[in-house]
Amino acid sequence: MADTIQSTTSSDASAGQPTGSVIRRFFRATEIDTRMLGMVGALLIIWVGFHVLTGGLFLTPRNLWNLSVQTASVAVMATGMVLVIVTRNIDLSVGSILGFTGMVMGVMQARFLPEILGFNHPAIWILALLTGLVIGGLIGTLHGVIIAFLGVPSFIVTLGGLLVWRGATWFVTSGQTVAPMDPNFRLMGGGTEGSIGATWSWIVGLLACVAIVVAIVNARRQRKRFHFPRRPVWAEYVLASLGCAVVLGAVAVANQYYWPVNIARRYAEANNIEWPEGGLLISQGIAVPVLMAIAVGVVMTFIATRLRFGRYVFAIGGNPEAAELAGIKTRWVTVKIFALMGVLCAIAAAISTARLNAATNAQGELDELYTIAAAVIGGTSLSGGMGSIAGAMLGALVMQSLQSGMVLLGIDTPFQRIVVGAVLVTAVWLDTVYRARSK
Repeated sequence: MADTIQSTTSSDASAGQPTGSVIRRFFRATEIDTRMLGMVGALLIIWVGFHVLTGGLFLTPRNLWNLSVQTASVAVMATGMVLVIVTRNIDLSVGSILGFTGMVMGVMQARFLPEILGFNHPAIWILALLTGLVIGGLIGTLHGVIIAFLGVPSFIVTLGGLLVWRGATWFVTSGQTVAPMDPNFRLMGGGTEGSIGATWSWIVGLLACVAIVVAIVNARRQRKRFHFPRRPVWAEYVLASLGCAVVLGAVAVANQYYWPVNIARRYAEANNIEWPEGGLLISQGIAVPVLMAIAVGVVMTFIATRLRFGRYVFAIGGNPEAAELAGIKTRWVTVKIFALMGVLCAIAAAISTARLNAATNAQGELDELYTIAAAVIGGTSLSGGMGSIAGAMLGALVMQSLQSGMVLLGIDTPFQRIVVGAVLVTAVWLDTVYRARSK
């Protein structure tokens, strides 16, 4: 890395000598988003606060591991909600689409496909998942067409979708819960089998560190190529070290959560392993749904920042009239955004259904609130034109942390909803203040 990054250019010198305090120079040199840093600080305060209030139960490997799994489905949908809100639209139907596609996938693998292919056929989970993705995409496309070509406001279209698809969920099975799910499908929900273990977790962590370093080096090369100012070399090392430390720290925490004793004992008996005196410690490692959410986040970030489609989305959000005059097919971009949102809802439905090992009529209720709140807390402006995929995923973690902490404290569900609503209103107010000061 040192051979690749050169520090002798005049741009480095100018970037490395900003005026002001030491802290201000540090943030200017590293280009760390102070708003995102503030959100991380708020998250840490929430964690420490709940850890104290719960008597040391919150910041444990078990709870943090469960927290990551519980966050996955909302985080997936929040990445799509960023693009929706950036274009000055809204989608209130995501929870109902999740419930409907989850029920369809449940029926496909619990009733329909086994009659055709036989029970435990290896293709059942794949066909069920593909069916859910296609239906989710078609529902999103339908919403997008009505919004873009019929001129119906997205608020009304998706509010209607919230009611329609929630009702359709009931009609699929006449209100019955569908269970159990295919064993392979259940891997997407986490649990003992739906985790990759300690060894593979470390491998994934190391690969992520390599990806971070490669991304920083590549970004620096691109800046040099187009004659943009570059960060000082020490700032690049700080960012790489910080990113790797966060990744490896998360892997270490995941590996500290071990299989439950009864499951580990059955595993030992099935494999003729002698039970040690201190018990058999088998690490869960990173959960599969967490890896799915991270993969979705990476892909969505690439779409939003590297593809022409992403640039069109932000151009429309910044000034719809100017975008249309520039030749952007704004209507088709809107359709694609809602179609993508539908596919993401289906992915979230797969994670949720697999985690519950059942498809229920109540699945996904109020998830639209958490998804919108996650996007807004993560820095997506309801005025359009501004949003962050990583921020939305971090916002989902904040929302789930609040809910998890309140559950550990034994706070009733109605009061939990009051807190979530208050947090959402506060986040929008802070966004308004931030935008007013930045003008």
